[in-house]
Amino acid sequence: MNNHNIYKPIKAKVLEVIEESPTIKTFVLKPENHFTFHTGQFVELVVDGVGEAPFTPSSSPLVKDRIDITVMRTGYLTQRLHQLKGGETVGIRGPYGRGYPLEKLYDREVLVLGGGCGFAPLRSLLYNLQAEQERIKKVTFCYGSKNPRECIYEPYIEELRSIPKFEVMRTVDEADESWTEEVGVATVLLDKIDVHIDDSVAVVVGPPIMMKFSVQKLLEMGYPETSIYLSMEKNMSCGLGKCGHCMMGEYFVCKDGPVFRYDEIKDKPDIWK
Repeated sequence: MNNHNIYKPIKAKVLEVIEESPTIKTFVLKPENHFTFHTGQFVELVVDGVGEAPFTPSSSPLVKDRIDITVMRTGYLTQRLHQLKGGETVGIRGPYGRGYPLEKLYDREVLVLGGGCGFAPLRSLLYNLQAEQERIKKVTFCYGSKNPRECIYEPYIEELRSIPKFEVMRTVDEADESWTEEVGVATVLLDKIDVHIDDSVAVVVGPPIMMKFSVQKLLEMGYPETSIYLSMEKNMSCGLGKCGHCMMGEYFVCKDGPVFRYDEIKDKPDIWK
């Protein structure tokens, strides 16, 4: 566990800025002290004079001296982040929340379904499963994005495809002449996978509408509600359960999640909004 005050930001130097797509960049940070987190937990990334926002690390939780944060440009803070070139200092506060219950994935097949920038928290999980692959029967990773230019982490995709226990399938909404994989929304990949559902756990992260239809499809396929895990990152702000932005029924996503089993939240109001 961390020995620092999780409510106080620690300084981190921006070592590198990687352009993943026209709208997504990964910031490679070096904290002033070793920083630990569980895969699926999130941090507050602080930009002095601008503000802070929650992001789930996209790097391996087994790496202590570096942390990757992948950011889609969507508003004022993320616009300012995207202007960083490297060498700057930012702050990291955390880690917070409940991550993925890895013990529930051991000795089973794991189906991982991601959409868009939802690949960011999933990459951390995949790194963890990769490091512990002797404890996993099989990993099937299905990923959907808008178009080929928005497909992120290309080098890591190739790395995963070289691992015998890992299968990677991708699709895009709109293809170009260079695209040789599937075309359609992310759920089309679920018609093509080879998994033993009674011995499988599913993890879904992506835009709310994608998650909604993915869960519907998984239930139709026979997945129990207790075997579907979701990362409900929407509307998080303070990270402390104080601002109330992320309330979902009696839950605060930032404190009680962001990772939930589907059966825990299925009856809560407006979970997909």
